[in-house]
This record gives sequence, structure tokens and C-alpha cells, in this order.
Amino acid sequence: MGFDKEASSSSHVLQVPPLPREDTPLLGQPRRLSSQSKTFANVFIAIVGAGVLGLPYTFKKTGWLMGSLMLFSVALLAYRCMMLLVFTRRKLESIHGFSKINSFGDLGFEVCGPLGRFAVDIMIVLAQAGFCISYLIFIANTLAYVFNADNQASILGLSSKTVYLWACFPFQLGLNSIATLTHLAPLSIFADVVDLAAVGVVMVEDVLVFLKNRPELKSFGGFSVFFYGLGVAVYSFEGIGMILPLELEAKYKDKFGKVLALCMAFISLLYGAFGILGYMAFGEETKDIITTNLGAGLISTLVQLGLCVNLFITFPLMMNPVYEVVERRLCDSRYCLWLRWVVVLGVSLVALLVPNFADFLSLVGSSVCCALGFVLPAAFHLMVFKKELGWDGLIMDAVIVVLGVIMGVSGTWSSLLEIFASKA
Repeated sequence: MGFDKEASSSSHVLQVPPLPREDTPLLGQPRRLSSQSKTFANVFIAIVGAGVLGLPYTFKKTGWLMGSLMLFSVALLAYRCMMLLVFTRRKLESIHGFSKINSFGDLGFEVCGPLGRFAVDIMIVLAQAGFCISYLIFIANTLAYVFNADNQASILGLSSKTVYLWACFPFQLGLNSIATLTHLAPLSIFADVVDLAAVGVVMVEDVLVFLKNRPELKSFGGFSVFFYGLGVAVYSFEGIGMILPLELEAKYKDKFGKVLALCMAFISLLYGAFGILGYMAFGEETKDIITTNLGAGLISTLVQLGLCVNLFITFPLMMNPVYEVVERRLCDSRYCLWLRWVVVLGVSLVALLVPNFADFLSLVGSSVCCALGFVLPAAFHLMVFKKELGWDGLIMDAVIVVLGVIMGVSGTWSSLLEIFASKA
């Protein structure tokens, strides 16, 4: 963490830097600015995650056309809200004359004081922890599928999913005990390469299966699953917490909006193709984790294990913002091993209680990501630009806030119904 480390030096005695206050930026100044191509890659990595694996199942529920329309609409709205954050930061910096807004939390503090940062902190903790819970669900379910053909089989009286999840637990304690992420950087690059390769293999396999089976498909799944599908789509595009740091590191800031738009369009096409091809291949037999539809075989097993390795390595990286917030608020930003272990334990326990991967994606996307990705950016933009926006701008921001609240409440309710129905 790059907090201000200047200290007075009137004597030769080395003085300890002051602990960060509530108004201290969470991130330090970037060391090196990124080219447009690197910015594109960083945005891609920040957004693309496990959500793509639940899209075929979501398309099975919503229908391929309805799901595609929702996906592209959410992508457009997410892009708009990401740029609202950038515009708001630039406006505040033009007023102050210097840059001290390096993160979403910093922006919340500048707009609403400690309450604004607290709201952002809560949403980030819930979102990042939710992502990691979905990772554990995927890993446990996939390992149970690969090594136990009968997922109902028990090991030592426990379900295979439970055994594999707890088998990961001590290793995650070790990885999450690492104070700096520098040592995980090579593994992170490896994980991203594995992820892209696995997605490519799955898409090719989907095409081959579709040409052989050609199952019956539906275009629209009905209004009852509309908000469920929205929740998964919102989850899939959640990366707004990284937009301000990435824009700050961009060398050509005037072109950041164009680069972001191109990246979002590319991700949308990738997501749409992956979701449609997965649903086209398996139709109503599409499972909540598409890789479990691939069947037995060496390539299938390698793809599934590769994705497990990817998410296993990504887990401590995604938990880092959670540790940053809880250690800042509970331990004066000091590294706290036992607190990290307690958080990992809590995340693991929640993962045991959720039966369905895609249902949980929808829940996180609806309950947390709607607030973080839509409501807060539009609200902050409205509060900062309220004296300059015309009626059309005011109405647009207000509509986004209201739409985000409606999507969040309705999607959360729909997702909870699906989760409880799966457990019944």
C-alpha cells in the first residue's frame, strides 16, 4: 500500500511514518504509465472472471436472445457508470488543483466524507468476498465432478464438495497469509493465460457438440427470470473498483474512454459467444458450471483442473481489497494474520451453504454489484455536477440510481428464491 511516507527530519533520528487517516488515499502514485495496449489488457484482466462460466446456464433460463440483449445492455450501462467515476474524479481534481483521488473509496470520501468511504468499503468487501465464495463453489463442485462421478457420494460421511472445499482451506490460509502480492504476480499471469486457453477450448468443444446434437433452443425465458439474468450479467462485468486506478496509470488519459469502450465491446462479444455457444451445445441439459457438461476425457479434465488452478490462485488476489479495508478499520492498517484467517474461514463457511454456482453469481451481482457498479457512481456524479448538469443529465443520473435500486432489490429476491428452491 502506498500511503504517504514523508516524515520530518529535523534530527538524524529515523521517525516512523504516521498511520493513515480516513482521508488518506488508499493507493500511492503509479510508478509507470501504461500504453493504450497495456491499459486495454489491464481492463480486460480486471473485468473478466468466473462470471463467464455461469453464462450458458443463465442463457438456458433466460433464452439466448433475451440473455444476449440483457448482457449487451448491462455492458453499455456499466461502461457509462465507469466513465461517470472518471468524470467525477477529474472534476474534483480540477477544483483542488492536485490529485489525491486514487481509488473508488477516495472518491467516496471526497464527495460524502467518511460516510461515502464507508459505503464504498462495505460494498467492496461484500463484492470481493462474494467473488471468492463463487470461486470456492466452482473449485469444490468441479473437483467433485472430476474425481467423483457420483456427486452424491460421501467421503468420511461428508459430501465430496465439502471434503474438497476443506482440503483447499489450509492452502488458502497459506496463500492469504502473504503480506505482499508481489510474490503472486507470476502465478497471476499464469492463471490469466490458463483462463483464456480454457475458455477457448470450451468454445471449440461447444461448437463440435452443437453440430452433433443440435438441441432445441428457446429465445425468451419469460419475465420471471429477467432479474435473475440481469444479476449474472452485472456480476460478469463487475470491475468498477479498478477503473480509477487504471485510468490514473494510463499514459493517454484523453483516450482512456475510447480504450475502455473497445475493451467492453470485446468482452461483451466474448461473453455473448461463450454463453450462446454453451447453451446451443447442451440446450436444456446445460449445467450451472458449463465445464461439467464436457464429459470425461483428458482435454476436458485438463480444462476443468486448469480453471480450478486459475481461481485458486486468483482467490488471494481478489481478497486483498477486503484485507486492505478490514485491516485499515480494525488494525490501523497493520498486517493482521489472525484476522485474515478468520475472513478466509467465514468465506469458506458461506461457500458450503450455497448449492448452485450460477444462482450465487446472480445473488452477488444483484445485491452488491448493482449498488457498487450503478447506484454509487451515478449518485456521486449527480452530487458533484448537480449545478452544471442540464435537465437531461440530472434525469439520466437519477434514472440510473433508481434503475440500479430496482435491479438490486428485484434481482436479489429472484436469486434468493432460486437458491432456496435448489436447497429444498
